[in-house]
Amino acid sequence: KLLLHRKQLDRLIGAVQREGRTLIPTRLYWNDKGLAKLELALAKGKKLHDKRETTAERDWQRDKARLLRDKG
Repeated sequence: KLLLHRKQLDRLIGAVQREGRTLIPTRLYWNDKGLAKLELALAKGKKLHDKRETTAERDWQRDKARLLRDKG
């Protein structure tokens, strides 16, 4: 059962459907009764150029480690 106002729920659903965002659980709390409380966050995905930068950096780190391992 979600403890949200209808307006809050509509805003979250709209952000996920229209804007292509993702709901991400950030924290999970347990109370004495054994019920869980979940904190949610809205996340936006990476752009294509950011993904390319990340991939290039990862490849460079891998190549650098390989070079140091082979020469060392």
